[in-house]
Amino acid sequence: MYDFEGDRADDRAAPTDGHAASNGPHAAWMVLELPRLVGELASSFAIDVVAPRRPSGDGRPVLVIPGFQATDPMTARLRGHLERHDFRAHGWGQGANIGLTDERIDGLVDRFEEIRKTYDEPVSVVGWSFGGVLARWLAHTYPGDVRQIVCLGSPWRAEGERTRATGMFERSRAKHGISDRAKPMVELLRGPVPVPTTAVYSVTDGIVPWRGCAVDASAAPVAENVVVPSSHLGMVANPLVLDVVVDRLCQDPENWHDFSWRNALQTKWGRA
Repeated sequence: MYDFEGDRADDRAAPTDGHAASNGPHAAWMVLELPRLVGELASSFAIDVVAPRRPSGDGRPVLVIPGFQATDPMTARLRGHLERHDFRAHGWGQGANIGLTDERIDGLVDRFEEIRKTYDEPVSVVGWSFGGVLARWLAHTYPGDVRQIVCLGSPWRAEGERTRATGMFERSRAKHGISDRAKPMVELLRGPVPVPTTAVYSVTDGIVPWRGCAVDASAAPVAENVVVPSSHLGMVANPLVLDVVVDRLCQDPENWHDFSWRNALQTKWGRA
């Protein structure tokens, strides 16, 4: 995310398993991001052709927030998959996610409230990368109106602040500015989320350090980690990630079951 004053010092002072978090993922994984994305996207469409359609979303609303510099068309595969499972998936409707500007913050709030009022029920929020950071903030700000959140490769921790996209954040900050609310927002969202939270991350992520994405496991409220073999760009297309998202969005917040690959895949293929 943004290289806020003070966080740089924290990063330098806190070693992580012998590798500085500011170094980001290994360069080899970054180089492989685009080729992996192509394979993940193709395989997800192919699996949908043969997998049985099992509507399970009961028409519940889902807001999908794109990552930094990403747009709604880039999350279309994820939203289409959710629609296939009878969720009502909505993009954030603001063009490119250019970061914490007043316009984007206010637009996100307006979009969230529009969806909540339309369905008159709590909204699940799925955020990709920086979009997951915004999902955490929404959950803190509207705990009674957010059903649950699912964060896909979202580096919310201070030790995950510097990623291979940090330079992009700083250039966007210089071009578009940044809200006075930005730093307080980040400080707020770094606290324990008051709604069920699933952090999906990959140790082979080529953009963000996975340790900055993991949550501290908790039962009340639920906070869980699910590790997937995925690229960062492919988090919204990888077939296994899509399975995780559907499985978690089907959970009843009042009767939560821990994630199990066996249960998720058995349900997907009708063998539960």
